[in-house]
Amino acid sequence: MTRPFTGLAPTLSLLALSALPGVAQAQDISAQRLSDMTRELASPAYFGRGPGGPGERKTIEFIVSQFKALGLTPAGDDGGWTQDVPLYRYQTQPGGTYTLTAAGQSKALHEQTDLRIETQRPVEHVEITAAPLVFIGYGVTAPERGWDDFKGVDLKGKIALVLINDPDFEAASTDAVSGKFGGKAATFYARWVYKYEEAVRRGALGMLIVHETAGAAYGWNTVVASNGESYDVVRPDPAKDKLLLQGWIQRDLTVQLFKDAGLDFEAEKARAKTAAFQPVELKGATFSADYQNRFTRLKSQNVLAKIPGAKRPGESILYAAHWDAYGVDPADPTGKVIRPGAIDDAVGVAGVIETARAFKAGPAPARTVIFAAWTGEERGLLGSEYYAQRHEADLARMAANYTFDVLQPAGPARDVVLVGSGQNELEAHLAQVAAKHGRTITPDPKPERALFYRADHFSVAKRGVPTVLFMGMSGGADLIQGGRAAGEKWVEDYTARCYHQTCDVWSADQNYQGAADDVALAYEAGRDLANSTRWPDWNATSEFKPIRAKTKSQRK
Repeated sequence: MTRPFTGLAPTLSLLALSALPGVAQAQDISAQRLSDMTRELASPAYFGRGPGGPGERKTIEFIVSQFKALGLTPAGDDGGWTQDVPLYRYQTQPGGTYTLTAAGQSKALHEQTDLRIETQRPVEHVEITAAPLVFIGYGVTAPERGWDDFKGVDLKGKIALVLINDPDFEAASTDAVSGKFGGKAATFYARWVYKYEEAVRRGALGMLIVHETAGAAYGWNTVVASNGESYDVVRPDPAKDKLLLQGWIQRDLTVQLFKDAGLDFEAEKARAKTAAFQPVELKGATFSADYQNRFTRLKSQNVLAKIPGAKRPGESILYAAHWDAYGVDPADPTGKVIRPGAIDDAVGVAGVIETARAFKAGPAPARTVIFAAWTGEERGLLGSEYYAQRHEADLARMAANYTFDVLQPAGPARDVVLVGSGQNELEAHLAQVAAKHGRTITPDPKPERALFYRADHFSVAKRGVPTVLFMGMSGGADLIQGGRAAGEKWVEDYTARCYHQTCDVWSADQNYQGAADDVALAYEAGRDLANSTRWPDWNATSEFKPIRAKTKSQRK
């Protein structure tokens, strides 16, 4: 059992929370402890914290030891600290063959270089022979917006080819846009997860998403970072819920494929931005694949603790982060094999622990405060989704969720950059808290990146719980040292070089004070809410407001 961090001198914060008797102050959120815990969780002994991997047990033990040392109450299965999450790990085996045929010519494709393929069904061998390719635009069905890219097309035995993001993504650069998807701000329809799910509902054999860096919000190196590995929760009938084949294909290959089929890629892409779009079967174009799919069943774990509410224990606030990273893979060009996930998201876990420490320093809150460390976020928000499915009834009385995912280690900032800003009333409250301490809220500068739909808070948000996501890579903060330019440089460097890579490491020259300041804001905002009777709501323009409204009678 790893010993908890105790007795470290707290680092002074830029913030100074309201001097309430018996309540922890912001300086109790220690930058030094955040740094120390990040260093520990990102060390080689944890083997990159892959779910079910050699570092999981040590990771779970460390987090549990911290929760125990703080005197929290277990909130997992059967009165324990953990919740079992049954998973399948899938691994597309090297040596498979993939072929595109068009205009009578066949081209062999290479996994990882030309395309990234996965199968999330427990089958050992996948063989697809000359499946027709059908271009489905953005792969969106949105009746509430008067939109259907599928138009009743028969996809049985076929591979759907779709664009990433949603029809309004390039609104600034083209006149042929729908205006129905919020402009450049991405909707859930922009996400690859949604597109795969819709393809299943439409009966497709498989789906390939055309990779474009701007639309995806990450480069090809991130697409292939999993090296053919993927995870899913154990399902009663995976064949009903999952495609036989899903993945990504390089843009340049797609452009040539369209050309060989007598089509212009850019012209078809422009048509896809209109509600009048019709699916296009690429004449003479087929896709074949023959590969082995290794799968193993494993059990991973969420870690859960709480402080029971003193007055209204059935109402709750949730603080959460994901403990998993990408584990161990073949060596990268530098020879390193462990992707330690220091910033994504060891520091987030440290933030949850520090928040729990601050709450325990004062009297028990009126509402229950839950602290969670999720598994499987990098594999599709699996741990948080599993929890949300099994606590759906409780979520109606969850007032708020604060999620830490990538807290920047570039030093203190004058502002907090909010992902998915404009969604709910928690943001206005956070702005009030920040203003008391001379800080501001900066709206999401790149809403088209769809980061709001790519972190664990989404598992509870889509069930109606108001959320705030603290994500330092959403946009450059206005740093005390170097201003916005320095903040942007950190985001650009981290995203381009170290996001999901072996260089996401702890280092002595990182400055965790900015992370501590943001955690302190989340603590104060949540503390206020935990001791109130308020029920924050979603804004009128949010797609989650109608969902929350369905359970209104359960909140009084």
